[in-house]
Order: sequence, then C-alpha cells, then structure tokens
Amino acid sequence: MIYALLQMGTPSGSHFNNQSSMLPPRQQPRPGGGGLQTSLSLVSADACGSPNLERGSNSDQVHESPSESASSRETWPTADALVAKKMEKEKERENGFAEHSVVRNFSSSDKMSLRDVARERVDIVAEKMQNLPDKYLDKFKNELRTFLEGLGGSQQREEFLFLQKLVQSRGDLTEQTLVVAHRVQLEILVSIKTGIQAFLHPSVSLSQASLIDIFLYKRCRNIACGSALPAEDCMCELCSKRNGFCNLCMCTICNKFDFEVNTCRWIGCDSCSHWTHTDCAIRNGLIGMGPCVTNGSSSAEMLLRCRACNRTSELVGWVKDVFMHCAPSWDRDALIRELDFVSRIFRGSEDSRGRKLFWKCEELMEKLKTGVAETVACKVILMLFQGKLLLMDLEMPLSVYDVNMPKGQSVMHLPSSFFCFQQLEADPSKNQENEDGRMISPQEAFNRIADVVQEAVKKMEIVAEEKMRMVKKARLAVEACEQELKDKAREVSALKTERQRKKIQIDELESIVRLKQAEADMFELKANEARREAERLQRIALAKTEKSEEDYTSRYLKQRLHDAEAEKQYLFEKIKLQESLRPTQSSAGTSEPPHAMYNKIQDLLKNMYSTSSKADAQSSDFHSLGAIP
Repeated sequence: MIYALLQMGTPSGSHFNNQSSMLPPRQQPRPGGGGLQTSLSLVSADACGSPNLERGSNSDQVHESPSESASSRETWPTADALVAKKMEKEKERENGFAEHSVVRNFSSSDKMSLRDVARERVDIVAEKMQNLPDKYLDKFKNELRTFLEGLGGSQQREEFLFLQKLVQSRGDLTEQTLVVAHRVQLEILVSIKTGIQAFLHPSVSLSQASLIDIFLYKRCRNIACGSALPAEDCMCELCSKRNGFCNLCMCTICNKFDFEVNTCRWIGCDSCSHWTHTDCAIRNGLIGMGPCVTNGSSSAEMLLRCRACNRTSELVGWVKDVFMHCAPSWDRDALIRELDFVSRIFRGSEDSRGRKLFWKCEELMEKLKTGVAETVACKVILMLFQGKLLLMDLEMPLSVYDVNMPKGQSVMHLPSSFFCFQQLEADPSKNQENEDGRMISPQEAFNRIADVVQEAVKKMEIVAEEKMRMVKKARLAVEACEQELKDKAREVSALKTERQRKKIQIDELESIVRLKQAEADMFELKANEARREAERLQRIALAKTEKSEEDYTSRYLKQRLHDAEAEKQYLFEKIKLQESLRPTQSSAGTSEPPHAMYNKIQDLLKNMYSTSSKADAQSSDFHSLGAIP
C-alpha cells in the first residue's frame, strides 16, 4: 500500500524556524482481501527491528510497552544475544558450517529440508527443486509459514532464528547467483531473511526481479508499498545507511511498518516527510516542549523532533488536521484509541492549548466508556479545535450536550447560555436592542440578563452535581482499592505464614536427613570395626592352628623317636644276648652270622627315618590346607 498524502491547507499556527507546512495524516483505504491482510502480520529482520516478540495486530494497544513499540504489527524478533549464542553453538555442531561458506552436497539424495535451502548452493537447490512435485514445495512453504506464525513455541522460534542466521551469514547470495534460483526457493530465502510470511501466501505473486531486489534491500519489503530504495531518491542518513528502510511506510525509530491510516498513530515530519510511530517518539523522548514561532512571536509548544532531519514539527496543528479530516469516519473504539494517542502526546504539555486538549481528551474518553455517543464526542472535540468552546464549556458535562437534543441538531446549535460570558462582556448598547433592531427598556434588558445568569447558574449547578458524582465515584473506587489492598495484605500474610511453615518443615526434614546420615556413618564405623575384629580373630585362630599342628608334629616325632630308641635298645640287648650265647651256638653249629644281624639293624633304622619323613610331609600338607580361608 502506498500511503497517499492529501493536499491540505496550512494548519493552525506556524512552525519552528518557518519550516514548510505540516504534512497531512496518512490517508488511504484499508487494504481489501481479508486473507492477504492477515498474512501481512510481519517480521522485521533487519538490524533496526525491535528485539521482542509481538504477535498479530496490536492496533488497539496504544500504551507504551517497556520493550516493544505498540505501533508495530511486525511480529517476529531478530536474534537476541542469548539465542544468537545458542545458534552459534548449534551451527558449529552442524557439519562444521562456518560463515560465508557453501555446502555443496545434500545429506540425502532424495530428501531436502529448509536447512538445505538456507545453506546449500543456489544452483544445486534450484536443480533439485526442478525435479520435486509442487506438493513437496508447498510443504516447504507451509513449514516455514508455521515457523513465522510462532505457534510452535520456542523450539520453532529458535529453528527460524537459526535459518535466518544461516541466510544472513552467506556471502554468495548475490544478484548473479539468485537469478538462477527456483521461484519457491527465492520466496523461501526472502521470507527467511525478512521474516515476512506474506511472500509465502498463495495470492501474493511477485516477479523474480522484485524478490531479488527485496532480498538485496533494493526494494521495500512492504508488499503494499514496493518502492525502490532509497524511496524518492532520499539521501538522508537513515535512507542511505539503514538497510531496507523505506521513508514512505516505515518508522524512523523502529524501522517497522503497519497498515494504520487516518490516525494519530503516525506522525509525519513537516520538513523531510519521514514518518514516526507516536509510541516510538514518546518512548525515545522525541516529543516535548520547544520554542515555536507564531506570527513573529515565539512561544513554547509540544513539538516532534524528527530522527531523520533533526528538525521540529508542531503537533497541535497536526492533530487538528487529523481530526478535522478523519474523525467523522471513526467508530467508538477508534475514537477512544485516537483520543488516547492525543492524550499521551500532550500529557507533558505546559502551554494552555496543549493542556486544554489533554484535559478534554481525558474527559471524552471517560464519557465514551460510559455510553456517550461518539458523534457528540466528535463534535465537541471539533468545536474545541475551532475555538468555539470557552472555559465554562470545557467544564460542562457532556450530558448537557446530549440532553433532549432534537434529531439532526448539532452541538453548534446549543442555547445562547452556553456562550453567556461572551454575551455579558459584549457592548451594553447592543443589549438595548432586540432581534428587530428596536430599542428595549433597561428593565427588559436586566430581565434578560437575569435569565441568562440564572441559566448559567443552573448549568454550573449541573456541573457541580456532575463533579460530586465523579467525587463519589472516585471515593468508591478508593474504598474498593483499600479493600483490595486489605485482601492482598491478608493474602500476603497467609503466604508468609505458609512460607514459614514450609521453612520449618524443610528444617525438620534437613535435621532428619542429618540424623539419618549420622546413623549411617555410625553403622558404617561399627561395620568397619566388626570387620577388623573378624580379621584379627581369624589371624589368631590361624596362629593357634599352626601352633597346635607344630605341637602335634613334635609330639608325634618324639614318640616315633622314643619307639625307635626302644627298639634300638631292644635290638642292642638282643645283640648282646646273642654275643653272649655265641660260644654255645658255635659249638652247636646253629649261630647266625654277624653281618646278617647288622643288616637287620640298618633296615630297622631306614624304616624309622622313612616314617619320620612321611610324618613331616603330612604335617606340611595339613598346614597348606589350614591356610585356605
């Protein structure tokens, strides 16, 4: 959409330093085709975009946000520091991918993913897509559209940011290489880089050259605008140095665009025709009091300082032009929204016009919320701009403007008592004449003046009653707040008590854990002591077994030795006996030879020693068996 500029007259008041006449509001019929319009909830992928997520249209959110301009419909953020770092780690794990590098082969010959489209060489992907059916290509677009809609949670968001980082880090995506790209491939690359899902919409059909220009920041990424960049050959610092910035449809601060027209949501610079979101200007301190030259005299008024040219633009005349040309077409919600914009613009105003405008906008918003017709509110604000409301009328409740008003009668046809101050201050001689021009008596003139004063007093009483109702309502609101504070205090007390109870339970559990740990340590110590005692007793038993074995062996050997000595003595005695009997035997011829006896003795000794060695062997075998635990 190209935002047309209406040719209007010069607004009330001159501008600072005799600047050019103020630009009119952005007026253009809203784009038709509901499907396309909803698909243009967009993402700002450039460096100037806001780093926070804002889903869908937020045209109704007119209050400032601490992190994101409420005046942008662009829904996806650029990679913040945390996610960027996470993506860097993931990218390092992905096949050793580095910046400005191009992977030349697919991971699979018959499969392709969005990552392949984002990082593979253009001609290879184009050749691959030529052989893929349309159904498969639509699957790619639907998958990316799902990422951009952000309905899949943080995982899909991180995946999209990773894809965007892959595309933005490539150095081979030039005009020469993108010429050979497949159309679907080019649409995917443009959508990833800009974060705008409208390029994937079936009803959006841009030429290949336009897609390439948008990808290379040579054309506005706003499909409704599509201006060549820099727009209108502007050579200011913003248009020349900020990639993808279009001064016809984008905010000079947040670099975003939306489709709001006929609104105070946007403020135009009188000098350079650049546009700024009202929210962004307020948040960045670009709206404030400043000197303004009017008819040769300087006075302080609310001004906008343009980020592009650093010049100021007067705001009262701008708001007046917007309301004069656009207010009749607004519904109730739109009127409340616009009054809120104006109220926020002039909240810090110190001049009388700005303060009156701020007060009246606050009052009108309250009345619109309580059921006053928007036509009445619109006529009142227009009368304020036209200077037809006096100070007394500013204090008058809106119910006065709408009580028993005949159908078709405007606020401008109110009774003359609404302007009684003007009548009382008029020339007294004029009060002496009636409508026909004839003279009237002083008494009649005084009676008329008395009637006017009485009517004024009645109106003031109505104002007082209205103020009393407002005070009563405020008192009730204060009492409700106090009651709510008491309830919250009770809840806080209950939460503190519950927290203290939980803390006591935690301390008890910790003490039980420490006790059980001490018991476990004690049982472990006793087990170690029992193990050491068992080992000591085993060593004692083994030592006693060895000693008993040795004693048994010693006694056995002594017994054997004693038996051998006894047998030896026996044999010795027998030998002696035989020697003593030898003469008798020799005479008889039956004596045994001496060497035979000697051999018997040797055999007996050998048998004794062999028996002793066998006993030693048996003892050693017993020791070896006893050593086994």
